Amino acid sequence: MKINKVVLIRHGQSEWNELNKFTGWHDAKLSQKGKDEAKAAAVLLKQKNFFFDYAHTSVLKRAIHTLGYILDILNQNWLLVEKSWRLNERHYGALEGLNKDEVIEKYGQKKVMLWRRSFDIIPPQINIKDKRFPGNDVRYSHLKINDIPLGESLEITAKRVIPYWNKIIFPQLKNNKKILIVAHGNSLRALIQYLNKIDNKEILKLDIPTATPIILDFDKESNPIKWYYLK
Repeated sequence: MKINKVVLIRHGQSEWNELNKFTGWHDAKLSQKGKDEAKAAAVLLKQKNFFFDYAHTSVLKRAIHTLGYILDILNQNWLLVEKSWRLNERHYGALEGLNKDEVIEKYGQKKVMLWRRSFDIIPPQINIKDKRFPGNDVRYSHLKINDIPLGESLEITAKRVIPYWNKIIFPQLKNNKKILIVAHGNSLRALIQYLNKIDNKEILKLDIPTATPIILDFDKESNPIKWYYLK
């Protein structure tokens, strides 16, 4: 049976991951560990003879740079890369930039876990006048202001990720193209849930590790079969 594969990779550790901060749409750089993780993921893909026709990533540099390290080691720097805000991390609203332990101390473990791990509960939203509001960033200037989030649940994140898959990536898959997606924990979680029809509660148990290739297998009709970590 002919199997098509799509590779998903969460970016390497960012500087804000290292500082235990809620990152979301903040454009944190990769830490040194994150750079090393990205290179290690690339070496693994090279050892397994992966080669790609298209690459997709978010508009956040931790994902863009992770993809850059991977393509460099695969000697595919020339590859066409599509960047979209739809693959961004979930927006954590007013929590962005705050230390996770300090937030737990302020609001309590139970409430913070609801914000982090519930499917449809939105964290405290930022005000549109907040300097962290993405509408102040030129990379989102093409969006209608109502499409720019003030804070997102996983459910809301999925509503922007899935259309990108259906409209942009899936047609490439149907044309038997080899695809690499480098994005973020929640945007990838939303995609994995959608493709594998995972229950809303079960998907919350999935914690995607940084810079670890995930393989999605599809049959010749482009139906998802299974997913697993590359070893």
